[in-house]
Amino acid sequence: MKGKLITRDTDYAVRALCFMAINEEEIMPVDKLVEELKIPRPFLRKIMQMLNKKGILHSYKGKGGGFALSVSPDRIFLTDLIEVFQGPLKLNECIFKKNICPNINTCPLKKRIDKIEDYIKTQLQSISLHSLLEKNSKI
Repeated sequence: MKGKLITRDTDYAVRALCFMAINEEEIMPVDKLVEELKIPRPFLRKIMQMLNKKGILHSYKGKGGGFALSVSPDRIFLTDLIEVFQGPLKLNECIFKKNICPNINTCPLKKRIDKIEDYIKTQLQSISLHSLLEKNSKI
């Protein structure tokens, strides 16, 4: 992961999946998601295809087609989506002049950053799609 903790694609995926989870329709047309969420169609199509490829969604082709959740919202976690769109969550790569830092095993800063990273991962792993849909959460 480089740059932002949550990228645009991950954010769009969370928004689309939450919308799908709270709506009664089993198969959600992309056009409805584009209209309701104001997400540009090309981005949304790419995101939905990636989620389909990873088994989080199932796609239906043809008239009346669209996407449906393949996984229960309580089994879809923010860390899953981060990994799909951003790769493994890593705060510090310990790169020094394009090589692994020679002090990686003894660096006191790395040890502290590793603890922070573990804490952040634990917190993010506790956020399921279902938890985002709870009464006090806002999408």
